[in-house]
Amino acid sequence: MRKAAVGGLVATTGLLALTALPASADDERTAPDCDKVKCVALTFDDGPGPYTDELLDILDEHDAKATFYLLGSNVDGHGDEIERMVDEDHEVGNHTWDHEDLATLSSDEIEDDLDRTDRAIEDVTGEAPTTMRPPYGSLSDTARETIDKPIMLWDVDTLDWQNRDPDTILDISTEETSEGSVLLLHDIHETSVEAVPDVLETLSDDGYEFVTVSEMMGSDIDAGTAYSDARSLD
Repeated sequence: MRKAAVGGLVATTGLLALTALPASADDERTAPDCDKVKCVALTFDDGPGPYTDELLDILDEHDAKATFYLLGSNVDGHGDEIERMVDEDHEVGNHTWDHEDLATLSSDEIEDDLDRTDRAIEDVTGEAPTTMRPPYGSLSDTARETIDKPIMLWDVDTLDWQNRDPDTILDISTEETSEGSVLLLHDIHETSVEAVPDVLETLSDDGYEFVTVSEMMGSDIDAGTAYSDARSLD
C-alpha cells in the first residue's frame, strides 16, 4: 500500500491543442481534439500487477485510453501486459524503479533510478517513456533540476489506495473531475479496477473523452516542470 500525496508542490498546468496523429496505417489511432471535446486522463500508478490485464479489457470495451506509470521493478514478468498497453494505444510512463521518494535522493541517485526504469520499459516496448510521475507527488529542487522529462501529477486523487471502495472511488471521480482533469488510480488494487467501469460510464455520460496525458497536454510541455491538469496554459 502506497500513499499518494502532493505536499507543498506548485504545479504548472495547461491545455494545448492536439495535432492529429499521422495516418500512415489503416489502424492508426487519431486522438480526439481536446480543444473541441471534453478530455480527461485516467492514470494508473505502481503496476503492472495482477489486475492490469483485466483493466485493459475494461478500457478496451469502453474505447478508453489511459496512462500507466510503471515501476521498473514490476516490469519483469509483465511484458505481455506492457506490450498490450502500447498495442492498444495507451501511454506508458516512468514511476521510478521501486517507489522511492525522489525528494530524499541526490541528483545522481535520481538519474540512475529513472534511467534504470527507462531501460527496463524500453526493453519491452522499444521506446523509453516520455513522461514521468514522482512517487507521492514528492519533488525537491534537486529532483526538478535532474528530471529530464515532463512531470505529470494529478488534480483528482481518488484515494483508492486508502478507501479500497469502488463506490467511494466513483463518488470522488465524478464529483471532482472537470474538463482537463488528471485522475489518479492504482491498478495494483482489485477494488480500483472494479470501480473503473462505473467511472467510465458515468463520466462518458457527462460528455468526457478518455485520452492519455500526452494527448491531453500536447507537445509543448517542458522537462522538469510539474503539471497537475490541463487547464491553465491556454
